[in-house]
Amino acid sequence: MAAEKNEIKLIGAWNSPFVMRPRIALNMKGVAYEMLQETDGKKSDLLLKSNPVYKKIPVLIHNGNPISESMIIVEYIDETWSSDRASILPCDSYDRAIARFWTAYVDDKIPNTNRKLRTLTNESEDTEVEAEKLIVALQSLEEAFEKCSKGKNFFGGDDIGYLDIAFGSHLAWIKAVEKIVEIKFLDKKKIPSLVAWSERFCAHGAVKEVMPEADKLVEFIKARLSASSAK
Repeated sequence: MAAEKNEIKLIGAWNSPFVMRPRIALNMKGVAYEMLQETDGKKSDLLLKSNPVYKKIPVLIHNGNPISESMIIVEYIDETWSSDRASILPCDSYDRAIARFWTAYVDDKIPNTNRKLRTLTNESEDTEVEAEKLIVALQSLEEAFEKCSKGKNFFGGDDIGYLDIAFGSHLAWIKAVEKIVEIKFLDKKKIPSLVAWSERFCAHGAVKEVMPEADKLVEFIKARLSASSAK
């Protein structure tokens, strides 16, 4: 049941795939919120107060109550505004379990590999190793999509669902990494279903306004590496 009072703030950063997750969920539910941008390399007093355990973004503050961890926030949004538009989590208990399994797989395989690749070049010896890890993960997700989507447009079926949000939030960084290491990961010949899904996901009304441009992410990481090397 939707809360009677709604003062909603989201502590985050424009370039974080994890912050994008609750933003997409809030957009899907049609919920207005205030975005509180953190400064890169710093942690605000509000963030430290709101998430004293992990001290990380995102944090959703709903009527003064903080909720941390991106997919926990997505589930909270889905349950709190359960009567507002379609459910994000699958209604079937087995489908929910499968969505959560593949979400855990995404978080295990994609973020760390992406972080390593965006600090490398196509000439680095480590690039091939890390690139292969990402390629294998994407191939597994191609197979997962074919099973989970059941022939429909998204992992969640006719519309974006839990796993779509979990994985789709990393697409901009995957595209940025493609530019940095000059390797095509979202290859139509190798993972055609996943590439077609990614295009639909990025064009979705709940996504396109919060999805960062790959070129801006490349500029961001180059500036960060330059600043780090200057120290």
